[in-house]
Amino acid sequence: MYPNNRHYRTSRPTATIHPIATGRSDRHSAPAEGGPGSTDGSPAPPTTERLVLTVEEAAYLLNVSRTLAYELVARGELPALRLGRRIVIPRATLDELIATAIR
Repeated sequence: MYPNNRHYRTSRPTATIHPIATGRSDRHSAPAEGGPGSTDGSPAPPTTERLVLTVEEAAYLLNVSRTLAYELVARGELPALRLGRRIVIPRATLDELIATAIR
């Protein structure tokens, strides 16, 4: 089929969205030196949560599809900020939205 198909892939790798385990991002926080009870000098886990979430992360937390989350943002039902071409959802606003929906 192809003369040198050693490097030819028949399928492309697909992107995956990993679930949010803690709602924290280690790459945006500076590592602390030896947390409480740390005897080996290993860095302590970050104590601050991220202020904003991506639409995909918010969709995961709300247990809705990514498409529906983007539609909710477009309709103004899910408050969001536009930072250039990026759309983010403030964590505090998402928490307030959920709290008011429960009442």
